[in-house]
Formats: sequence, structure tokens, C-alpha cells
Amino acid sequence: QVQLEESGGGLVQPGGSLRLSCVASGSIFSTNVMAWYRQAPGKEREWVASIERAGSTNVAASVKDRFTISGDNTKNQVYLQMNSLKPEDTAVYYCHISPYWGQGTQVTVSS
Repeated sequence: QVQLEESGGGLVQPGGSLRLSCVASGSIFSTNVMAWYRQAPGKEREWVASIERAGSTNVAASVKDRFTISGDNTKNQVYLQMNSLKPEDTAVYYCHISPYWGQGTQVTVSS
């Protein structure tokens, strides 16, 4: 079993920044990939970024120039730095280690 807990969401104005955090506990293995997904109202959940325990990262092309994923293996934590936020980034952001999901953290970008 793996437990995931996200934090760091909130309301931010367009152009602002947020840093999401996810802490994992339980049966974490060196082969685990940690990822961020998001789900906007009325839309399907979509992959945003992922990081391997060795540090290799991938970020969706739609946010690659604004979002950065990083991790701290010593703390079993993964972060998502989101800059230049846009209203279309509004969504619930979920942390994921297959097949487990966190409860999500709401990000709202609005003036």
C-alpha cells in the first residue's frame, strides 16, 4: 500500500506561481515513478509530469515551458513548480504512483 498526500494548491492570479508538494508513504520502491496529473471541470484527467527515482523527468508539452517537476528521495516527496499560471491551468492536481492516487489539491487561476 502507498499513501499519497498533496498540498500547495490554492487561488492564484494569472501569471502567478504555485508549488505543489506530494509526500508518499508506505511501500515505496526504487523503481517507482511519481507523477502529477490534473483534471479540469468537465474534462478527463490528464498527465502533467513524471519523475523517476533516478531523477529523469518528463513534462507534458503543453506546460513544459512553465512547469517543473522535482523530487527528494530522502523524503519521498515530489514537487511541481508551476509558473506563469493561466486560467486554463485551473484543475484538481493529483499525485500518482501506480496504481495509487492522492486525494488531489485544487488549483484555481483567476483574477
